Amino acid sequence: MPQGDIKTVEKQFSNAVLIPEIIKMINEGHTVTLPLKGYSMRPFLEDGRDKALLTKPLNPKVGDPVLAETEPLHFVLHRIIKIEGDNVVLRGDGNLGNEYCKMSDVKASVIGFYRKGRNTLDRTDGKKWRAYSFVWMHLSPIRRYLLAFHRRIWLRLFH
Repeated sequence: MPQGDIKTVEKQFSNAVLIPEIIKMINEGHTVTLPLKGYSMRPFLEDGRDKALLTKPLNPKVGDPVLAETEPLHFVLHRIIKIEGDNVVLRGDGNLGNEYCKMSDVKASVIGFYRKGRNTLDRTDGKKWRAYSFVWMHLSPIRRYLLAFHRRIWLRLFH
């Protein structure tokens, strides 16, 4: 077929349809790159711009970003902020409130992120991610003001 005859078709699926298929692939031992939708992990990750590299959850711990099912067919990619027994407390970096699930509802761990259109992976076990995570998690008391600044000023100037 001549190059000019190739037609690209883009399809979008709801998370309730797509994510269970991704989880099946992860459970079969594959890693999956997932384009990010939503604003819950701002300011570090952006909707439609960044991607997460997912794998089977192996001993998730506090501070780790994970893909979790917080209610039937409702999936979030958030950071674990607390684990008490089988109960997990999650919060997106761009969120002020928490979400909750059981450890069995953690469906994937994030190996790293492809950010800002780059092809290099920002690994979640790397120094850059750990430093960012440490600082951001400890800014909880003033996070509301930092997020407001990011939304109202930073994005208007630099986005």
